[in-house]
Amino acid sequence: MTSQFDQQRSSLWSVLLAAFLFGISTPLAKGLLREIPPQILAGLFYLGSGIGLTILTWLLRGRTISHEAPLAHADIPWLLGAIIFGGILAPFLLLTGLQQTPASNASLLLNLESVFSVMLAWVVFHESADRKFALGMGAILLGSVFLSWNGVALAGGLLGPFAIAAACLCWGVDNNLTQKVSARDPVQISAIKGLVAGTVNLLLGIWFLSALPALVWVSAALVVGFFSYGLSIVLFVLALRNLGTARTSAYFSTAPFIGAILSVLALGETVTSSLVVASFAMIGGVWLLSTEKHAHLHIHGPLVHAHPHTHDEYHQHGHGPYDPSGEPHVHLHEHVSIIHSHSHRPDIHHRHSHE
Repeated sequence: MTSQFDQQRSSLWSVLLAAFLFGISTPLAKGLLREIPPQILAGLFYLGSGIGLTILTWLLRGRTISHEAPLAHADIPWLLGAIIFGGILAPFLLLTGLQQTPASNASLLLNLESVFSVMLAWVVFHESADRKFALGMGAILLGSVFLSWNGVALAGGLLGPFAIAAACLCWGVDNNLTQKVSARDPVQISAIKGLVAGTVNLLLGIWFLSALPALVWVSAALVVGFFSYGLSIVLFVLALRNLGTARTSAYFSTAPFIGAILSVLALGETVTSSLVVASFAMIGGVWLLSTEKHAHLHIHGPLVHAHPHTHDEYHQHGHGPYDPSGEPHVHLHEHVSIIHSHSHRPDIHHRHSHE
C-alpha cells in the first residue's frame, strides 16, 4: 500500500510540473507569434518535442536511468488515435477558431479541454467520481473561468467558438486514448507523437505559407517545444499511469493559473482580483483532489502486462531466467484474480466499472 501511495504522490507532482512547463509556454509563445505564423509555430513546438526526446532517448541508451516498457503492436491503434486527435486535428481546429474569435472568449473556451477529458473518462471509460472529486474539479474550473474572463464579452460569430470547442474535444479524446498506453515508455510515446504531429503541422504551414521564419526563431520555437510540450507530455503520461485521465486532467488545468502567477512574478504584471479568486479556488481544488479517498469492494481480473514495478503486495510473481534483476524492473508478468477493498485511484491496475 505504501508503494501505491508513493506512486500517486509522485504522480501528483509530475502533473503539476507538467502544468508548470506548459504554463510557461504561453508568454513565450506570445513573443514568438510576432515572428512565426501560428500553424508553423504549432509544428515547430511539436517537432521540437519529438526531436528533443529522440535525442534524450539516444543519450540514455544503455544506461540504467530509464526502465520502461516499450510500445507493443496492440498499442498502435490507441497511439495513432491520440496523434490524429490531439496532435493534428486539435491544433488545426484551434488555429482556425482563433482567427475568428476574440481573445477573451477563446481563452475561456480553452478550459473546455479538462471538462471534455473528465466527461469522456466518466461516461465512456467509466472512471470513478465522487462528491469530493466533483467539488475539486469544479473549484479548479471556477478558477480557470475567473482567470480567463476579463469582463468583456465580445461577439465573434459561431464558427470560431465551435472550432475551439471542437479542438478541446479532440484533446479530451487524446488524453483518454493516451491513458490506454500510459504503462508504456512515456518518452517513446511523446517522441512519436511529437515527430508525427510536428511534421504534419509544419508541412501544412509551409504548404499554405510557403516560407519558414529566420533560423533564430525556428531554434527558439524548437527549444520551447522540447520543454513545454515534450517534457510536459512525458510527465503527463506518467501521471495518467497512476491517477487516471479525469484526475490528471483536473490537475493539469492549473496550467493557466501557473502561467498567470509567473507573469506577475517575472513580468511585473498587476495582481487582479480575478487572479486572487482564481488562486484560492485552484489551491482549494487541488487540495480536495489530493485528499480524495475512493474505496470499495472491487475485482481484479486476471491480467498480463508489462510496466515498471517492484515486488510489492500486488506483484508477487516468479521470474524466468531472462527476466531482469533489481528493482524497479520491467518484464511481462501476470496478475491473478483477486477481490478486495482498499483506497485506490484509476491507475493501470484499477480500471474497473462502478455500478
